[in-house]
Amino acid sequence: MAERSPNKIDAIVEQVRSKSHDGIIRQCGTMQVLDMTQPIGLNDIYVNVNILEKIVGCRRLDITELIQINHPEQFNRWGLGRVTEERVAGLTAAKKYSKLIVLGKPGAGKTTFLKYLALQCCNGKFQVNKVPIFITVKDFAEAVHSPTLLVYINQLVQADGIELSEITEILKHGRALILLDGVDEIKEEDSRRVLQQIYEFTSQFERNQFVITCRIAAQECHFDNFTEVEISDFDLQQIGNFASNWFSVVDPVKSERFMQKLQENESVQELANNPLLLTLLCLTFQETAEFPWNRLELYQEGTNLLLKKWDSNKNVERSQVYKNLSVQQKQDLLSQIAFSTFERNEYFFKQQELEQYITDYISNLACVNTEEASVDSLSVIKSIELQHGLLVERARGIYSFSHLTFQEYFTARQIAIFSHPQVLETALQQLVSGITEKRWREVFLLTVEMLRNADYLVELMKQQIEQLVAQDSQLQAFLTWVNQKSRTVNAPLKQAAIRAFYITLARSLFLANSFNCQTANRANLEVALDLTDDTLELAFSLDNSFALNRFGTTDLIIDRTLVLVLARAINLSIDFTLACEFVSVLDLSITLALEPRLRDDGQRSLLGEALLELQQQLPDLEPAPAKFIKWWQTNGKAWTEQLRSVTIERCQIGYDWQLDDRQREKLRQYCYANQLLLDCLKSDCYITRSLRSQIEETLLLPVAELEKSES
Repeated sequence: MAERSPNKIDAIVEQVRSKSHDGIIRQCGTMQVLDMTQPIGLNDIYVNVNILEKIVGCRRLDITELIQINHPEQFNRWGLGRVTEERVAGLTAAKKYSKLIVLGKPGAGKTTFLKYLALQCCNGKFQVNKVPIFITVKDFAEAVHSPTLLVYINQLVQADGIELSEITEILKHGRALILLDGVDEIKEEDSRRVLQQIYEFTSQFERNQFVITCRIAAQECHFDNFTEVEISDFDLQQIGNFASNWFSVVDPVKSERFMQKLQENESVQELANNPLLLTLLCLTFQETAEFPWNRLELYQEGTNLLLKKWDSNKNVERSQVYKNLSVQQKQDLLSQIAFSTFERNEYFFKQQELEQYITDYISNLACVNTEEASVDSLSVIKSIELQHGLLVERARGIYSFSHLTFQEYFTARQIAIFSHPQVLETALQQLVSGITEKRWREVFLLTVEMLRNADYLVELMKQQIEQLVAQDSQLQAFLTWVNQKSRTVNAPLKQAAIRAFYITLARSLFLANSFNCQTANRANLEVALDLTDDTLELAFSLDNSFALNRFGTTDLIIDRTLVLVLARAINLSIDFTLACEFVSVLDLSITLALEPRLRDDGQRSLLGEALLELQQQLPDLEPAPAKFIKWWQTNGKAWTEQLRSVTIERCQIGYDWQLDDRQREKLRQYCYANQLLLDCLKSDCYITRSLRSQIEETLLLPVAELEKSES
């Protein structure tokens, strides 16, 4: 058949665009979010996407493979692998790629973005020479008589007076914008047929532009010759746009107040970068016009709203059993699933395992018989998945909580609601056994707030922390030195904060001593040499007035400066770019030690003189750095040991404790656990005041000193 002339096909496209205009507006001009009973207009939705090099989760993966590509501490990245940092406007990506798969988390805005493309095309702002065709893949999959995709498209456009011959010509000439929404939402029994239809259609009419949306990690997403992108987290401008759209119907005034309150609370603003959690924030704010000041209240409000306000407008199969559960029963079910999986370090679980958890729970309810529970367990899973992102299928037959936050929250809830005292005691003891594992951090912080009285938990934490180093004589000797050194400091600060300060100084030297020319890593070396305020978090947490640049306690200032000098001297042979820093910090330490206004005893003057004598041994760095380097290569090690001797003699710091890798790691865990305990003490929880004070005062003490305080 001869090709139609450009003028004729242009005329057909213009005519069909005109006919389909009102239908596209009806189909795509509104959106319905979570529990809103009425649709709202889709106004200027702006969505950024992150370009992904490879979407591993879109393949058929087993749990072992999923674990290999997901580090637990980065679980909220949804298993995406490496993502480029560049943020590309969604419309820009759609203009750049003729075949595009848009991936996203539940509630990330995939359908909204696809509708936006249809409207932009319809209104002449995107692909003005193409005809937009919006297809809900689930509806196509369930269409009567299982039509081909071409036949189904014809059925869609017939209502607008568009003929099959017209749509066929448009497709043959590549003049259609085909938008396929929700490839992952089709039933298992329809999957093969529908995917084959899409594959054949995109191959037959490859000259057209295709945009497909799919939930992250669903196997259905992968099509050859398609570029895969992901809807990114929101930036502040997008958060504002989202809030404006959200509140425009219910209460426009709240939009401005929402953004004002959001920017006053950094932790909440951080949550808002995630579209799903931003939705929870909007739901919560819509009800109360305020944000809870702690995360626990936020999660409680958010999950309660999600579980109470079922989105009755989604045309999907529902589990009758699940619908009949109360909100508390739904929370109890999710809590049991979360606790059972999290304590075994499982972020992914097979469908059969999940079904068994559900059957075990539901079969124990008085209103449900065992057979009904077993038969309906899969429907329950699907119902929870549709509850706006609490559970999600990450790969075929493999599930996870959609966000690690939910698994942590429900795990903590399960621990806190154990009613039998002995069961609760056992659960808390098990929790405390993971005090050095970072993955348990949020569970600790949430559990301590959920308990009516958290005394027992924080006491267990304190005991567990002390046991970490109790049997190591070398670490006990180190803590004894820390305590003794801290007592010599004349400063208006809490003793525990001063102890934390000197532990930080010593750990910096441990790192500096551990490097050599073969194993030196510049990034790790910089950590060892960095004693900025950011590295003193534990000291600052123990005493808010602990800010080195604001108080005039010269003992701490000079000791900090000496450690900076010693750390650079130790590593100067590894990296001679440190030479300028080394000379500068040495000058500062001498100035501080000899400054008349800072002298309060003869020892400081002697320190300054000793440092000055050491400085005079060094050749000038400028204007002959090569001479300095050559001298240092021959004499640097001996000079550094002289410096260490001076710092030990005059200030009792700079000791080389000769800790091995295991001991240094144990000390790191000890410091981490103490910080976690302190964060728990300062959270919104109930702990008796006397116990709170006792724990804070005895942090970071050696066992011998603790025994004295108890006697």
